[in-house]
Amino acid sequence: MMSASTSSQPRKPTVIITIGMAGAGKSTFVQRLNSHLHTVNSSRPPYILNLDPAVAHVPFEPNIDIRDTVDYKQVMKQYNLGPNGGILTALNLFTTKFDQVLELVEKRAETVDHIILDTPGQIEIFTWSASGAIITDAVASSFPTVVAYIIDTPRTTAPATFMSNMLYACGILYKTKLPFILVFNKTDVASHEFAIEWMQDFEAFQAALASHPGSRDADGEPTYMNSLMNSMSLVLDEFYKHLKAVGVSSMTGDGMQAFLDAVEESRDTYEKEYVPELGRARAAREKSLQNVKEASLSRFMRDLAVDRDKNPSATPNERWESEEENEDEDEDEDLDVDIIDQSEESWPGQYIDVTRMRRQDEQINWPRPG
Repeated sequence: MMSASTSSQPRKPTVIITIGMAGAGKSTFVQRLNSHLHTVNSSRPPYILNLDPAVAHVPFEPNIDIRDTVDYKQVMKQYNLGPNGGILTALNLFTTKFDQVLELVEKRAETVDHIILDTPGQIEIFTWSASGAIITDAVASSFPTVVAYIIDTPRTTAPATFMSNMLYACGILYKTKLPFILVFNKTDVASHEFAIEWMQDFEAFQAALASHPGSRDADGEPTYMNSLMNSMSLVLDEFYKHLKAVGVSSMTGDGMQAFLDAVEESRDTYEKEYVPELGRARAAREKSLQNVKEASLSRFMRDLAVDRDKNPSATPNERWESEEENEDEDEDEDLDVDIIDQSEESWPGQYIDVTRMRRQDEQINWPRPG
């Protein structure tokens, strides 16, 4: 039974992390979702974060923009990186300040119902990079979080492309362990019904695969890739059963309400399944850390006893520094917030990020990793 103190707590906003391949229409989807939420409740507009450092233009006004903190082109220059490596490194640098992002988001938590993250098309950020795990773990430990995997529906009509998308989605699901929604975008161009059928009916996918050009070799036998995709579709059959899938059009707005309904259902899944698992993982981590601390303290006390036996004359000099001696050091502990919330009004002397380069002749010195 829920206690009175728990039931009286305000409802936390839902975080929607949009992930997908480059060109899948993530930014346009976020813009349409932003417009839809403004229409539904203009008094509680969504709070939006742009995490793509290389985008030239976004069709919405983000509250927090990574481009205000990290200059992607200068990161490429300083680290001798290509475009993809520059985006990945820029996001890694940004995540070192993600605690400040959470502070700004939490300040607005009582005034918004949805927090939306628009991410880069470099999907490896969420498959193996540390920055993707840091972002998802940080927001999921503070707010109910849902992953929306955006799929370019017209391009997935080929069985091989469809399977590639599903494998990426499967990898991200098991990496994040968060409620997951497949969003088939651009349904105004091509209906997503074929994809739903392939997910629900293994034989329908097999038939589509067999009829696709190049599915058989010169002897009329199924090719290696054809057999491989057949096998993978069997493996993913269990994966499909636990997924929510919706079709939307970011151009017309069709399907947006169905997506929000799926988000609410996924929020319930988060609270029933993810929160208890998060609590168990946190308790196990704290217990492990406590064991390490106790073991370290025990070793230290043994070493201290041995040292005192060997050098008894040094014992009177052992003492803790007084509070007065540490006073000057404590004054330097408070750091200025470097992340900018663009929805807040500016004030005199507002922080200006020196890493945001304005002229080509300016130099930047990023710390070398390691």
